Amino acid sequence: MAVRGGGPGHGWDPVEHGFPHLPVVRASITALYRRLSYDTVRTFGTSVTAGEVAFADTDELYTGAQRVARVLVGHLRLPDARLVVGFRDMTHAASVELAAGPEYFVELNSRFRCHRRDIGAALAHEVTHVFLHRLGLSFPGERENEILTDTAAAYLGVGWLLLDAFRQDELASQKLGYLTPEEFGYVLAKRAELFGEDPAVWFTSPQAYRAYVRGRETARRDALRPPLAAGGWAGRRRYALDRRYARAHPEHTPFPAGAADADGYVFEACSPPRVSFPCPTCHQRIRVPVRGRLRARCGLCRSVLECDT
Repeated sequence: MAVRGGGPGHGWDPVEHGFPHLPVVRASITALYRRLSYDTVRTFGTSVTAGEVAFADTDELYTGAQRVARVLVGHLRLPDARLVVGFRDMTHAASVELAAGPEYFVELNSRFRCHRRDIGAALAHEVTHVFLHRLGLSFPGERENEILTDTAAAYLGVGWLLLDAFRQDELASQKLGYLTPEEFGYVLAKRAELFGEDPAVWFTSPQAYRAYVRGRETARRDALRPPLAAGGWAGRRRYALDRRYARAHPEHTPFPAGAADADGYVFEACSPPRVSFPCPTCHQRIRVPVRGRLRARCGLCRSVLECDT
């Protein structure tokens, strides 16, 4: 399993922006809750700090890399896992050999010999691969599995390092991971909502901070979609029109067609009529009666949601 990087002169991919992988990111958050449980997710309330993974130019390369790897292994609660870190010329930023363990071999791109500040970011992705491998949690496609890894790293407290490694100017750019910078910001904002953290103060890269702000704006809109009571006027008006149509044409339900795949609300033909919608925290779909104001509780992440159905 490898973590991608982007930068001129290295044959890596250019930086992609926006939210092209958001459905997989949301599915990844749901999968984490289902596999770990709400109680276990809550134990990751404190992110790894910059000081814990700091890498000074005076540090010995291999000793320092092993120290950072041990910090990340400890954060993800892998006490019996041992990472052996090496460096070589390669296309990707890093890779890990997922064997039976407890010893795992991680290779970092040779460029990190001179760019040591980002060793923690590259290792965060690979250690999370080991974590998910131990859990037996994966998605079927390689790309989807890499997105799951980036999402898990960010949601469990080590992936902010990957976003902070994003730097871009007129002459050069660098990005680590498979998520776009804005998608990393989205996941970090979801984590911040859950744990009350403010990752904005950790970023040394101004480009990373701007991406986080964009991701945070998108994350906040998840809590403003009908039938959640906090939904805006335009969304509530559209919801009322769709509800009226679903009641008048029960033969066309579920309605709107395909909305479940698009992470939107869906009216279902049953007695009493019901609407399903994604939980804004974990994105598991919740089904509630269509009967006005009510309070719903997500069975997966235990969020209590004020709804107006």
